[in-house]
Amino acid sequence: MLLATKTRLVEAAPGAAQAAAQCLGRGGLVAFPTETVYGLGADATNGQAVARLYEAKGRPAFNPLIAHVPDIAVARDCAVFNADAETLAAAFWPGPLTLVLPRKPDCKVSELATAGLDTIAVRVPDHAMAHAILRAFGKPVVAPSANVSGHVSPTTAAHVLDDLDGRIDMIVDGGPTPVGIESTVVACIDQPTLLRPGGLSRAQIAAMVGRDLSDAPAGAEDNPIAPGMLTSHYAPRTRLRLDATSVEPGEVLLAFGTPLPGAATVLNLSEQGNLAEAAANLFGHLRRLDGLRAPQIAVMRIPHQGLGEAINDRLRRAAAPK
Repeated sequence: MLLATKTRLVEAAPGAAQAAAQCLGRGGLVAFPTETVYGLGADATNGQAVARLYEAKGRPAFNPLIAHVPDIAVARDCAVFNADAETLAAAFWPGPLTLVLPRKPDCKVSELATAGLDTIAVRVPDHAMAHAILRAFGKPVVAPSANVSGHVSPTTAAHVLDDLDGRIDMIVDGGPTPVGIESTVVACIDQPTLLRPGGLSRAQIAAMVGRDLSDAPAGAEDNPIAPGMLTSHYAPRTRLRLDATSVEPGEVLLAFGTPLPGAATVLNLSEQGNLAEAAANLFGHLRRLDGLRAPQIAVMRIPHQGLGEAINDRLRRAAAPK
């Protein structure tokens, strides 16, 4: 996959939001300030742009990402809000709060961005430039911290440039971020549950919902539902057979490149052998093949370099004994 060869640095001045929106619309990667830290933005509805974001960050696996939206109305297009979620959004949006909610069936956000989960993380940032970019773009934007995965989160454009110069297309310099730590992540699926501490305190959130927050369940690091936790595996009902070199009777095929002969149903991650395209198609193709209720899914070998490492990580987890 090709990353940017030159990163454009622009001031947060008139015209910057439109330039950023145009770059996002071309599948580009744009770092921009929020009230918490600088986020690395990509079109949340474009699986290949999301795949490119993972690669630019050197993110080791397909962790769920936060979809940034300009207001609660757009968030409701993506997610199902219960009473607690409505209360928290009314109290703290825009602001440093991310809500993890059930994903709507017609949500346009790429399954790669939600790591194949049935939930989605959404946030309305409280920063004039972030808001202007989201309004100008008109679609959700995933925006994890704009740094190489594992590094300290960036609070200035210079921090972003240090980590990602030449790997992303544009940085919008809006000065230092005021909060300086990531958003608090709360799941509102059953009881409100604190998944990640952040820029909004547990006490503030508990006061609004009228009760203490639950903590993330034991083992959540191995089966997370939110950003800031280790990757979750999407576990289809159908068994997976990895690194297949032939198709056995009754199997359906998840192909990469030239398909193996003999499968009744074939879904190809990328006929051209493009790992970005394969990453974008991974979760949707797995779901479709799983829905066929075949005895087994044969999966052709995926190269282990670049995004292939993350694709193989996800496939290994999906193939693990249930």
